Amino acid sequence: MARERLVTTSTRRKKEQGRPSALRIALRRSRRFARPALYGVLILCGFGAIAYGIAMVDPAGQARRMLDQVTMIGPDRSMTVQAVIVDGRQNTPLPLIREALGVSRGDSMLEFSPEAARQRLESIPWVARAHVERHLPGTIVLRLEERRPFAIWQNQGRFVIVDREGKTVATDGLDQFGPLPLIVGPGADRAAAQLYDLLAAEAAVAERVQAMVRIGERRWNLRLHSGTDVLLPEAAEGAAIKRLAELQQEAKLLDRPLAAIDLRLPDRLVVRTNRETPENQPARPVARRERG
Repeated sequence: MARERLVTTSTRRKKEQGRPSALRIALRRSRRFARPALYGVLILCGFGAIAYGIAMVDPAGQARRMLDQVTMIGPDRSMTVQAVIVDGRQNTPLPLIREALGVSRGDSMLEFSPEAARQRLESIPWVARAHVERHLPGTIVLRLEERRPFAIWQNQGRFVIVDREGKTVATDGLDQFGPLPLIVGPGADRAAAQLYDLLAAEAAVAERVQAMVRIGERRWNLRLHSGTDVLLPEAAEGAAIKRLAELQQEAKLLDRPLAAIDLRLPDRLVVRTNRETPENQPARPVARRERG
């Protein structure tokens, strides 16, 4: 029995000597995860290199993403709207500007969208173009390019202020813009600027014009302060106005008591006096005097 015990003890010792230690077992187990962990580190480094490259190419986009991250984390309470600076405003009502900006003092600067504000501002009739900038930490700068009042447009008994492109900019308070040309009739709002420029080149005619009247959206009549109507030809207004200026210089035609001056025929001038009516007296043709 003693011998058997010795053999058993000896065998147990040999087994204990051949068994690996706890540290060695832990190292063997960690080797299983070392390679996947190494791959993960390499992948993360690759993504980091790509992000760095994008940031170098598009720093503005990187800045925007940083601002978005700050907003998601929580905005800085000190970065709130404290002042709005407006430059270039003359006629645009301030309440419309405030409504279009859509921001009040104390609102978050990071949540304010300059692009959305610009689009809302340019929907105001007076505003041709708007430039909106966000100056951190708390100032919004607004620059306006306003439409300029060009003429008073009378159409179907309604009077409005339009710019040179025919855009309606005001429907009330028309006398606050000073003396403006009067244009009358459908289509006059879009076509008057070209005729106005032609008249401006002939001061003797322009200073006697009370209104520019659009006829059938095709041609123009000039209503003079004296009550005379000047009938201009279609698509040849410049030559007719120049001819009228020459007749005024030579014969003071515009100072005469006439009901109408018809310039629609290039080789003939037709006038009608105030005493004549279409029923009992036809228009009188006057041959144009040719220069030698």
